[in-house]
Amino acid sequence: MKNLNVLLVDDEIMIREGFKRLFDWESHGCTVVGEAADGMEALGKIDSLVPDIVIMDINIPIMNGLKVIQTARIKHPQMAFVIVSGYDDFSYCQQALRMQITDYILKPVNYEEFGTCIDNLKIALYEKRISREETNGEQFEGGERNIAGITRFMQEHLSEEINLAVLSEEFHLSSQYISQLFRSEIGVSFLAYLTNLRMENAKKILLSTSLSIAEVAEKSGYADYRVFTKMFRKNEGITPSQFRREFLQNQNVNWQN
Repeated sequence: MKNLNVLLVDDEIMIREGFKRLFDWESHGCTVVGEAADGMEALGKIDSLVPDIVIMDINIPIMNGLKVIQTARIKHPQMAFVIVSGYDDFSYCQQALRMQITDYILKPVNYEEFGTCIDNLKIALYEKRISREETNGEQFEGGERNIAGITRFMQEHLSEEINLAVLSEEFHLSSQYISQLFRSEIGVSFLAYLTNLRMENAKKILLSTSLSIAEVAEKSGYADYRVFTKMFRKNEGITPSQFRREFLQNQNVNWQN
């Protein structure tokens, strides 16, 4: 998989330098190709560089980050945006989510959490590409065909036990080869992909059903809801119950766990 190109947008040069120096972009399969200090400069760089990912502060001069994203989406609907802001304000988060922002990260940035965000973004971009190619009737070849079949199998059997040994037996491929496929075709580890799949599935269930946390855990592949809750909190920063409550209270939905 080719490196993804990244544009950094923040009016503070120290923040941009911090991103470039303190985060290992190469190990996450990314390359920083440009930076911008205000909204108008950001739009110009987005049009000229057409990056795969834009890391965007909300509070930037001339045009705020959300307006930049709204404008850029018209010409670049497939571009991915990650909001990074010092504003711990749920209304900003709501706006960002409505605009299909991949993630919303608060300053000061935890670079380990940011790495998880980038890996999850790569997974989302991969799945969009596969979906687009399937819709267009394109034929997969070699490793891409193998990984497409493996990821589809994982999605369809998410509530069951899934590990490299299971996939090896199902697809008659070595565990090592399958592990390498995730790195080469998607750019993340097998475990990172599986965890992302389970967390995204859990969030959908939490927001669309009144199932108990234990039932959500089971449907997401966790036999022990306590392990699920710990993993969810590690990845999302809050517990499954808090996630459901914060979002559904805003929609005036009252579900009891």
